[in-house]
Amino acid sequence: MPMMFGYSDEWWVLLLYPAVLWVPFGPFFMLSLGVWCASAPGPRPRVWSVSVPLIPVVTSAIFMIFPLSRWDRPVRVDGAVEPPEQLYEFLGYLAVYVGGITVLPWLLGYGITRLLRFVRARRCGPAKPRGARHTATEADTA
Repeated sequence: MPMMFGYSDEWWVLLLYPAVLWVPFGPFFMLSLGVWCASAPGPRPRVWSVSVPLIPVVTSAIFMIFPLSRWDRPVRVDGAVEPPEQLYEFLGYLAVYVGGITVLPWLLGYGITRLLRFVRARRCGPAKPRGARHTATEADTA
């Protein structure tokens, strides 16, 4: 097999590039998507919030799950069955990669944007709906 840039030509390693690039850039994408979801109505921002992290999270999850032989449950000497060692690694992966890098920044962006909009709305007072007409008493006071 020919070598490319000093490495073997195993093309499946290219599938990991989105997962590796998600670590430094993913929180910023998710933060901006959370802000977009909080400020724009409709399903479009929510669909993008799910589809953007789908590729890096699923590709990295595949490498965490397979091979399935790592999920065999070890049996102790006394016959008790222990949870597989891979379980703790997978739970750590879910906590850091999915929770910390993907979900937490989205929640921060969404929550901060909603909080700022709430505070600004309270400071400015009750807003009139668009197209609302002045009543007779409002016309006299203005």
